[in-house]
Amino acid sequence: MAGKTVRRGFGLLSTNEYLDVRRLHGQGWSISAIARHLGRDRKTVRRYLSGNRKPGVRTPAEDVFLSFLPYCRLRLADDPHLPATALFDEITDLGYRGGYSTFTRALRRHRLRPPCRHCHPGAPGGGAGGGHTDQEEIRFGWTDLADPRPGWDGGAKAHLLTGSLRHGRRWRGVLLDSDDFPQVLEAVDHLLRRLGGTAPRWRFDRDAPVRCPATGRLAKEFAPVGRYYGVEIELETTGPTAEEQRRAAAAGQHWRSVVDDLGPRAAQQILDRLAAWSDDRIPAGDGTPSAAPALEALPPAPFPACVRTLRTVDQRGLVHFRGNRYAVPPDLAGALVEVRHRLDESDLSITASSGAVIARHSLAPRGAGRTVADGDTAFVLERPPRLVLSGSAGCPETAVRRPLSAEASAEAEALRRQYPHPAPAVPVRRPAGPRHG
Repeated sequence: MAGKTVRRGFGLLSTNEYLDVRRLHGQGWSISAIARHLGRDRKTVRRYLSGNRKPGVRTPAEDVFLSFLPYCRLRLADDPHLPATALFDEITDLGYRGGYSTFTRALRRHRLRPPCRHCHPGAPGGGAGGGHTDQEEIRFGWTDLADPRPGWDGGAKAHLLTGSLRHGRRWRGVLLDSDDFPQVLEAVDHLLRRLGGTAPRWRFDRDAPVRCPATGRLAKEFAPVGRYYGVEIELETTGPTAEEQRRAAAAGQHWRSVVDDLGPRAAQQILDRLAAWSDDRIPAGDGTPSAAPALEALPPAPFPACVRTLRTVDQRGLVHFRGNRYAVPPDLAGALVEVRHRLDESDLSITASSGAVIARHSLAPRGAGRTVADGDTAFVLERPPRLVLSGSAGCPETAVRRPLSAEASAEAEALRRQYPHPAPAVPVRRPAGPRHG
């Protein structure tokens, strides 16, 4: 045919196109020649010739993947670090007909990739501290508190994040002054360390700022957080329980009693003592104290999110941040700067509006009232931090690709029988003439 045919790739063949495919294949044309002639992908032509697809019928994407779900589960159980692209190539060779985006959505929806025991020491089966059942979970509650006084050096609002064990009858709380993602994540990590570990499932109530406003689902920023801590994150569909309401009321009463007299550090200490005092470890049966539930160990450092806060340099060349003061060059008095702190690091940086780092300082304890002037105050260009979202950097398992296990090989053989490839066409001698495709 004259001219170049535009390839339309994967898609649905019409009845006329299907008839052309069958006719040309019956005349001895190869699959590649038919694909070039029709402007279709070779895999599309092969699937129609093998009978796996019918003309004019679109197979639902979910139905396409379900047949390959057992194989994917076996492969990822054997090799948690197997790249999605490599797994997609494997199931495509076995007859998978869906697209790559449909495949990755199915991986996330069915939660097929298990946490690595090296990357997530706190994941089930990944480290010390195991022993609880899969039914244990941490229920996170969110409460908006009365506005703090200006001396707290925080945001315009105050919030309380509480976390309670579903079966352990134990809870802790963390005060925070912002509902931005990094601050909420920082409060979650502080709360987990106060509890002494994590459960395999987190459940946030309807008021917690973890939902996407457009979809009402869990915000996409929390997907790597779940992988980092080795947990499943879900959203509560019902309201708080009566016990959670009592705890929130007690915490709110505590806040009203200390907000005008104490700073944030002292208020948090009182809240910690209140939560420890109210731990209910007495079962309703024989009246003997029950042991605290065993939780999984946490990663050594918090998730590497970056807290960013705008501040104005005072007349003495100091930047106020979380109850402490950090020195910058005195000629910057009155300038607007940004304080940046990565949660997994022990220092902070103060940057100008251009992004240049003005000073770096060691992070002082929150509310300690210190003046920190031991940092470097030279103007340098800040290097963008390397954010490790999956927690798998340096994992010894990433460089090793594991072969198929016996179970995965058996499943692959079953898929080959279910989706057989057509026998290769025997090339025939065509008379001289115009080249097809």
